[in-house]
Amino acid sequence: MLEAQIQNRLVECGTDEAGRGCLAGPVTAAAVILPQGFTHPYLNDSKQLSKKKRDTLRLEIEEIALSWAVVHVMMEEIDKINILNASITAMQRAIAKLDPKPGFIAVDGNRFKQMEGREHRCVVKGDGKYLHIAAASVLAKTHRDQFMAKIDAQHPQYSWKQNKGYPTAAHRQAIIEYGITTYHRKSFQLLPRQFSLDI
Repeated sequence: MLEAQIQNRLVECGTDEAGRGCLAGPVTAAAVILPQGFTHPYLNDSKQLSKKKRDTLRLEIEEIALSWAVVHVMMEEIDKINILNASITAMQRAIAKLDPKPGFIAVDGNRFKQMEGREHRCVVKGDGKYLHIAAASVLAKTHRDQFMAKIDAQHPQYSWKQNKGYPTAAHRQAIIEYGITTYHRKSFQLLPRQFSLDI
C-alpha cells in the first residue's frame, strides 16, 4: 500500500509527468491533491497498470480529488528550453492551477525548481511510493495518451496510437520514409546517427 503524503503541516499535492523520452508530442504533467484518508487497492505507478485500469482510475481520481490539473508543454517549447526544463515547467503550471493551493509539493523524480511560497521534496520512483504522485502519474499518462491518439488520426503512418511517440523501430522507420511532422521534437535525435534528416 502506498503512503498518503510526506508531511501533515501543509496542504500537499503530488506531481508527475509523462512523455519525457518521446520523439513526438508534448510532455504532459499532472498535479493532484487527494482527500484525507484516501486509499485505493490498486493505485500505483501508471507504468505498472494496464490501460483499462489506468482509464478507470483516471475517472475515479478526477471525481474524488480535492483538486487536479493537467498541462501539456508542446514540442516548440521543448525544443526551445530542453526537455528537463519543459518537464519541470509542465509540473509547475499544473500545480499553479490547483485550488486549494498546496503549500507542499511531492515531486516524482530528482529534479525540480523552487516555487515561491511552497516547500517541495523530490522522490525518486515516487509514483510507486505515494498515492498522490501515483494519481498524478495516471492522469499525466492517460491525458497524454489521449492526445497522441487524437493526432494519430492526422498522421497514422507513425503509429502514435500504439507507440505514443516513443522511439520504437516502427516509429523511426516511418520518419525515414515520410520525414517529420510539426509534432516531432526537432531538438531530439530522431534517427540513429547513420541516418540524417533535413530539418
